[in-house]
Amino acid sequence: MTLLPEDWRKSSYSGQQSACIEVGRTHDGAAVRDTKNRSAGYFTATGQQWDTFINAVKTDRFD
Repeated sequence: MTLLPEDWRKSSYSGQQSACIEVGRTHDGAAVRDTKNRSAGYFTATGQQWDTFINAVKTDRFD
């Protein structure tokens, strides 16, 4: 079981920009942090919360 986030990744759409977020895997979902201030910490979401968020993004619910 993964207790801390691992495998942090930045979107390929970000290119070389540093004003982005990174997403890491947790044992039951995802963690999100700011690439410019990684030491500030991160927030987590359960797998169900993350799936709901991704679905909302893909269906333009935030536009």
